[in-house]
Amino acid sequence: MSTSRLSLFFFYAILIILVNPTINAQRDPYVLHECSTTGNVTSNSTLRQNLNTLISTLSSNTQIDYGFYNFTAGEGTNKVYATGLCRADLSPTDCRSCVNMSAHELLQLCPTQKEGVMWYMNCTARYSNNSIFGVMETNPTRALTSGNVSNLTEFNAVLKPLFYDLRVRASAGGIFRKIAVGTAYYKSDNYTIYGLMQCSPDLSEMDCSNCLVVAQEYIQGCCSGNSGLRILAPSCNLRIETDQFYDSTLVQSPPSLSPPPPPPLPPPPSKGKGSNSSKTIIAVVVVVVILVVIIICICISLRVRKQRKKAKMDEISSTESLHFDFPTIRVATDNFSDANKLGQGGFGVVYKGMLSNGQEIAVKRLSPGSGQGDLEFKNEILLVAKLQHRNLVKLRGFCLEGCERLLIYEFVPNGSLDQVIFDPAKRAYLDWQTRYKIIEGIARGLLYLHEDSRLRIIHRDLKTSNILLDDEMNPKIADFGMARLVILDQTHINTNRIVGTYGYMAPEYAYHGHFSVKSDVFSFGVLVLEMICGQKNGYFRNEENGEDLLTYAWTNWRNMTASNIIDPTLGVGSTTEIIRCIHIGLLCVQENPADRLTMASVVLMLNSNSITLSVPSRPAFFIHSNVEPDSQSDQSILLASTNDVSITALHPR
Repeated sequence: MSTSRLSLFFFYAILIILVNPTINAQRDPYVLHECSTTGNVTSNSTLRQNLNTLISTLSSNTQIDYGFYNFTAGEGTNKVYATGLCRADLSPTDCRSCVNMSAHELLQLCPTQKEGVMWYMNCTARYSNNSIFGVMETNPTRALTSGNVSNLTEFNAVLKPLFYDLRVRASAGGIFRKIAVGTAYYKSDNYTIYGLMQCSPDLSEMDCSNCLVVAQEYIQGCCSGNSGLRILAPSCNLRIETDQFYDSTLVQSPPSLSPPPPPPLPPPPSKGKGSNSSKTIIAVVVVVVILVVIIICICISLRVRKQRKKAKMDEISSTESLHFDFPTIRVATDNFSDANKLGQGGFGVVYKGMLSNGQEIAVKRLSPGSGQGDLEFKNEILLVAKLQHRNLVKLRGFCLEGCERLLIYEFVPNGSLDQVIFDPAKRAYLDWQTRYKIIEGIARGLLYLHEDSRLRIIHRDLKTSNILLDDEMNPKIADFGMARLVILDQTHINTNRIVGTYGYMAPEYAYHGHFSVKSDVFSFGVLVLEMICGQKNGYFRNEENGEDLLTYAWTNWRNMTASNIIDPTLGVGSTTEIIRCIHIGLLCVQENPADRLTMASVVLMLNSNSITLSVPSRPAFFIHSNVEPDSQSDQSILLASTNDVSITALHPR
C-alpha cells in the first residue's frame, strides 16, 4: 500500500513540473489596453468575422521563433491587420501563449471597435482596419511608474547616455528584432539601473528612433523622477527598473555602460633568495608587454590607414555617381527656356526638366560669384545628399562645369505652400485635416534635421515658400543647405551676416546674429499661425490697434477668443485641435529662446492630446524690414532681402 502511494506521489510531482511552464506562460499579467473611438462595427459584420479569424490564427504559426507576428485577413474595406510583439528573451512557446491570450482578451474588451491595442507584461497585441505594417504609431502613449529617486539631477544625467545608447542600438536592429538592453550605475541611491528599448521590427531605423524619442519626451510630462517606469506605445516601448527584469544572454546585449571595477593590486614581492628571480621575471614581462603594445599600435595604424583610404575612395565614387554633365541638363530643361522656369530668387533660377528616362527634375541654376571652390562645393553636395527623409526634398545630383553650378532635385508637382495658403481661392481646398498633416510633416522634417540626421542642421530660412507639396499634399522642406554649410561644434553660434526672411526671423538672430535650433522653432511657430489664419505674417496688421499676427494671436488666445484668427474658409473642423495648434505655435515664438519648445516636444504634442501645454507669454516683437541692428554689437550685421537664400549650419554629432 505504501509503495502505491509513493508511486502516486511521484506521478503528481512529475506532472506539476511538466505543466508548470505552461501555467506560468499563461499567467503573464495584463497591464493596459486601449480601444479606438474612431468607428464601430457590429458583431456579425464581415469585418468582425475577419478579425475573429485573424486573431485565432495570429500566434498559431510555429515556424516564427523571433517574437513578432503580423497577418492580414479579408479584402477591400473589410480587410483587417493584426500584429503581436514579444520581448526578445521569451521562448517561442511562451511568446505564442502571451500573444494568443492578449489578442483574445483584447477582442472581449473592444467588442465593437475597429482598432485596439493591449499591453501585457511581456508582449503587445494590436489590430486595426487600416494598414499598420511598417507604420510608426505613438498614439496612444501610456505610462506605468513605481518608486522615486532622491537626486533627480543626477538620475537624469545617468539616464541620458543610457537612453541614447539603447535608442541607437535598438533602431539599428534587423528585420527580426529591434531591441537593446543595458545598465547604468546611479550613485546617490547606490543601485544599478536596468533599461530596455524595443520597437516593432517592421519599422525603419529612422521611424524606430523617432518613436523612441517620442517615448523619452513623454517621460518629462508624466513621470520624471520615478525609479521604475514603462512607456508604452503601439510601435515601441521603453522600460527602466532597479532590478534585472530581462535575460541578457537571450537579448544578446553588449556589456554595461558603467565602468568595470579596478583590478586588485598584486601582492608585495617576498624578500630573500627569491628576490633576484622575481626581478628577472618582472623585467621579461615588461619587455614582452612593450613589444605586444608596439605590435598592436602598428596593426591599428595600418588598419586606420586602410579604412581612410577606403573611405576616400567611397567618397570619390559617391561624388561621381551624383554628377550630371552640363549638356544632359541643358537638353532636359530645353536650354533653360523661360517656359520651364519655376521660380527665381537671390540664389538664381529654378527650372523644370525631364531626363531621357522620363524622370522629372527641378534644376537650380546658382548665380555666379558664390565664392566656393570646386572641392568645397562637392563636399557640400556629398553631405546634403546623405539627408534622407520623406519630408525633405531629395537631392538627385549636381553639375559643375566651368562657371556653371547646377543642383538637381526631385520634382515636387504641387509647388510651394505659399502659392496655396495665401491665395483666397486655392486655400479653400485646404481643409483642416490637410493643413494638420502639413504642419505635422514639417515638424517631423525639422526634428530629423535637428536631432536624427548624421549632422545637426539649422535651416535658418524656414518659410512657406520653402515648403513644397507633393501630389498627395505631403510637405517637403526645401533650401536646407546649398548656399553655405557651416561646420560647428557649439549648440549656439554668432554670425556677422544675417540671411533670412523678414517675418520669420527670431529676434536674437535678427538683432544680434545669434542662432540655434530654437531659431528654426521660432520660424516654425510663425508658419503654424499663418497656416491657421491663412494670412502672411509680414503683411498682417490688425486695423484696431496695429498688432502683428503673433501679438494678435496671443491676445485672442489670452482673451479666449482664439476663433477670431481661424481662417473662415476652413469650415468644418476640430476647433479644439485648431486652438491647441495655436497654443503650440505661440509656445514656439516666445521671445526667450530657452522658453521655446524643441521640435521633439512639438512632435510629441501633435501626436498626443494628453500632454499638458504651458501658458505662453507675450511673443517676440515682429521684425520689420526697417529694423536696425543692435548698436552695442561690434559685428557688421547685414540684413538680407526677402529673396536671399538660406544658410545651413551643421553640428557634428
